Amino acid sequence: MMKLSPKLSQKLSYMLLFIATMLAIIPVLIIIFLIIKNGYSAINWKFLTSMPEDGMRAGGIFPAIIGTFAIVMCAIVITLPVGVCAAIYLNEYAKDNFLTRLIKLAIVNLAGVPSVVYGLFGLGIFVMFLKLGVSIIAGALTLSIMELPVIITTARGALNSVPQSFREVSLSLGVSRWQTIRHIVLPNALSGILTGTILSIARISGETAPILFTAAAFYVPRLPDSIFDQVMALPYHLYIISTQIPNMPKNIIYGTALVLMMMVLTMSFVAIFARIYFRKRRKW
Repeated sequence: MMKLSPKLSQKLSYMLLFIATMLAIIPVLIIIFLIIKNGYSAINWKFLTSMPEDGMRAGGIFPAIIGTFAIVMCAIVITLPVGVCAAIYLNEYAKDNFLTRLIKLAIVNLAGVPSVVYGLFGLGIFVMFLKLGVSIIAGALTLSIMELPVIITTARGALNSVPQSFREVSLSLGVSRWQTIRHIVLPNALSGILTGTILSIARISGETAPILFTAAAFYVPRLPDSIFDQVMALPYHLYIISTQIPNMPKNIIYGTALVLMMMVLTMSFVAIFARIYFRKRRKW
């Protein structure tokens, strides 16, 4: 059997990796191109800031944008402190025993549960049992539970990336463990925690199934007054105008998809730049 030279083997490996990368990137670029091509004509100030008209065949998507923003922000306000505190406990305080290993395994498994299951859970617990109704808070609580495993996992990874020597030096100077975590570990792990949080926001911004059962409405002709109001949301609104409304203008469908895509991509780019910024500030 002929043996390849190291140089030729390296070139073949590079070529295979490049082809695999292109196979992953090209479909995404095609999707982005098609959405921009078919949807840019619908994007204008009125489309972004006015109410839907003529059975949602005209007008704008302003209530859906506000509803999406309200649900996502409430979800992150609930999830972030709980997730970071849980990550700190598991990474800095909890002993490595059967119980903690079981908890970590449960967190990993929860991250793989389909979103529609979380939606049904939110419907049963928050909407029916706690009688919150179909509302912003019910949708936010459902999304927060869905994203909690992701926040915990990314926060633990960020905390693990801080060298152990930082903790040892701080503790050797007589500083308490909590002060060490607060003033040494957390500031150095901030970039990873922030990146994971922003990417989580980007993910839940495009979720349809959880809010379908807990927060989203077919049409609401006004903006929400409180967290107990039902709202329109971009993912569900896109589903409705794509499948439930006959003779829907094509550019409005793609324009709505373009707005949602730009929201998600903007958050992803913010996460990338935040990571770069905080990495440059590191002293190790």
